[in-house]
Amino acid sequence: MKVIFLKDVARVGKKYDIKEVNDGYAMNFLLPRRLAETATLKAVAQLELKKREIIIEREVQESLLLKNLEEIKGKTVTIKGKANELGHLFSAIHKKEILEAMSEQHHAEISEEFIVLEKPIKAVGEFEIPISIRDKKSSFKLVVAGE
Repeated sequence: MKVIFLKDVARVGKKYDIKEVNDGYAMNFLLPRRLAETATLKAVAQLELKKREIIIEREVQESLLLKNLEEIKGKTVTIKGKANELGHLFSAIHKKEILEAMSEQHHAEISEEFIVLEKPIKAVGEFEIPISIRDKKSSFKLVVAGE
């Protein structure tokens, strides 16, 4: 049976993939859990439209992001968090918190996928946060202050 995956399914298919799977697997697992839908002509046509919309939306987002990239360069973002006397934060700072602070302080919108952060920040101090959009790179300074 041909199905369109609505969500990522480990070792089977990714979201919006069209694949042939066993009938029993589709009827008993994928379809009842809404992980996939039957690949009818109408569903495939809707999928193509949705893929085009996603591509257009990404291009618009990236063009806006490239504009913001120049504005962000050299800016400083400050985040306060509770820390112990050694400077270790009780709660790590993730990409989401960094983006919220960037939006509040500099009114610049960035998507999480473009921030290059190997692991969450767990200490007080100054950090250089790189941003990579295709072949363009920039960075900004993040200051983590303890409360």
